[in-house]
Amino acid sequence: MKLVILDRDGVINYDSSQFIKSPAEWRPIPGSLEAIARLNQAGYRVVVATNQSGLARGLFDMDTLNAIHDKMHRAVHAAGGRIDAIFYCPHSAEMGCRCRKPQTGMFERIAGCFNIDLPGTPSVGDSLRDLQAAAAVKALPLLVMTGKGTKTQADGGLPEGTLIFPDLAAATDFIIGS
Repeated sequence: MKLVILDRDGVINYDSSQFIKSPAEWRPIPGSLEAIARLNQAGYRVVVATNQSGLARGLFDMDTLNAIHDKMHRAVHAAGGRIDAIFYCPHSAEMGCRCRKPQTGMFERIAGCFNIDLPGTPSVGDSLRDLQAAAAVKALPLLVMTGKGTKTQADGGLPEGTLIFPDLAAATDFIIGS
């Protein structure tokens, strides 16, 4: 099975320093939904791994997070694609959990649920913690320059082997072509 792991905010949809707290605030980055559809058409299963500390902070509740994800699923479907699963960490950084990226708990759950080895699996993110989690399980870290990507690249310290792309559409071209 071919699998791609995507971060949500800053990769699929526009990010916000104030968090995405409602379905109305969730807006896709141009080309991202079509990129997911192209991945599906090329035989990839697409999963999302996203830190959602807004839950622990009380900025939104589970019903709201589910409504945001429902909107994302519907938008991807309308573009001809699908997201096979969404994994999320509801904890704040201060809680010290194993699932919050850069920890590897979410990635380990993905591997277990899909019965797949993660080495070499493309993992697309816009923040250092996305790339660090991917590298820790030997997945292939792909940085996109959308969201926090430009700042992440400028700050340096990227895991060895990180590849850089303008956006998810360009990363998808690479994934499908490799």
